[in-house]
Order: sequence, then structure tokens, then C-alpha cells
Amino acid sequence: MSEVEWVKTFSPSVEIQLRTTNPKLNLWIGRKLPYANEVRSYKEDGIAQSDYMGYETDLLVTEEMENGEWTPRVIIEAKCRGSITTHDAITYSHKASTHRQVHPYLRYGILIGERGNYPLPGRLFRHGTQFDFMLSWVGKEPTNQEIGNLVEVLLEEVSASQTLEEIIFESRKKGRKHYTMLHKQLKVR
Repeated sequence: MSEVEWVKTFSPSVEIQLRTTNPKLNLWIGRKLPYANEVRSYKEDGIAQSDYMGYETDLLVTEEMENGEWTPRVIIEAKCRGSITTHDAITYSHKASTHRQVHPYLRYGILIGERGNYPLPGRLFRHGTQFDFMLSWVGKEPTNQEIGNLVEVLLEEVSASQTLEEIIFESRKKGRKHYTMLHKQLKVR
């Protein structure tokens, strides 16, 4: 079973729970999201002509805006085969880094299915430096608790993305919020 096929088996229940909490959230499977926007030339008026390159995402959580536009909030790399190689961890961590060059407020995580009762692998902690969260499920089919944990993490990550976006893009505006502390919490189970 491919990652996309696996994600399709549980994404409807995740999306229902997300949208029940926040109706502006949508869940996309296999949607491409830019990781680079390369300037190829400029028009006479100085407007850049660019091409973007994108990676296909396994799971993408977006937020609808009032004007009909949407903002990417969270990406999840999904692996249904139970194991992660060092190469996988490095590759997916690099994808997170490149996506953030275009979307600096984006949150990124990995979900591994069919882990049995094994914990997250140490190589993922060591080489997955760009992941904001990591989850593993015992089987291919998640339990209600595992779905609940995923939804809880996604809602927290959407909130973190919104805060980061505000900090990054509102920092020079008059009347902005002033922060004197930023703490990235570490939570394990």
C-alpha cells in the first residue's frame, strides 16, 4: 500500500475532527506545495518573472482566509511501512527545511504507521532535525486514541503556525504585539 492510499484510509475522520474544532481548516492528500520560487527574469517595470517548484505532500493542512485564499499550516510526511531509514530521516528533514524557505511559518511532522510496540527510532531524533513533531502508530489502522493524538497535535501546530506568521510578518507594523519570550516546548509520550 502506498503512502497516499494509506493516508486516504484515515484522513476523513481526521478532517471531520479538525473541521469540528475549526471549520476553516482543510486536509489535502497529495497536494503539491512550492519549496522554491526561482526568478528567471524581470520585466521592464522590475516585476520578477518566476517559476516555482513543488514537492507533493502526503498530508497538508490548510486554513481558509476570509478573502477565499488559503494558507498552508502543517505538512505531514506519512510512512506506512513501520521503519524509517537514516536516509529517509535526512531526506524528509531536508524537505521540511526547503518548504520553510518559501513558507517560514509552516509546521512539519512525520507519521509512521505499523510500528508495532516499538518507539520512534533514534535515527529520527538524530537526523529529523527539521521536524516539529513525530508520531507513530501501532498498526496500519489507527486506534481512536491515535487519531485523537494526531488531531490534538495538528491543532496545536496550526496555532503555532498562526503565531509564527504573525511574528514574522507583523513585526514592523505599528500596534503589533510585543513578545519577550519564545519557548518551543518538547512534549513526549
